[in-house]
Amino acid sequence: MAVAFLLYVIAEIAAIWAVGSAVGVLGTLGLLLAGAFLGSWLARREGAKAMRAFAAAARSGRPAEKELTDGMLVGLGGVLILVPGFVSDVLGLLLILPPSRAVARRWWLRRMKKRAVRFANRRRGPVMAMDSEVVSEPRRPDQPTVIEGRIVEN
Repeated sequence: MAVAFLLYVIAEIAAIWAVGSAVGVLGTLGLLLAGAFLGSWLARREGAKAMRAFAAAARSGRPAEKELTDGMLVGLGGVLILVPGFVSDVLGLLLILPPSRAVARRWWLRRMKKRAVRFANRRRGPVMAMDSEVVSEPRRPDQPTVIEGRIVEN
């Protein structure tokens, strides 16, 4: 993680240096401020859309995982835009704009589903599959064995 942060700082410095060389110090500061204002306006607008979509999903009683993830990604994008630098502004804009946010949402939801399965398996304990039937091990001695819906006494 420390290496990733160091690479990020180096990329930010290189981007600011390159832009500063091209447009000058005042132009660089102007671009950074304009990016912060534009990004915060976009984040507020897209965050409000995500909140309205979440409220509509909650009212209709359907799962709101897409809307919640959109809200989280817009919030993260807003934070990235408020961090000074061009690399963070670009990453923040990618998370705020709907087409690229959809890609990030699909990736995030896929990742969370894998982690949820892994966590559930770790909490459940060792599992052994027998004839397409899942048997959880170990079981308590007082717990009856269930085979194909019938209880078999020990």
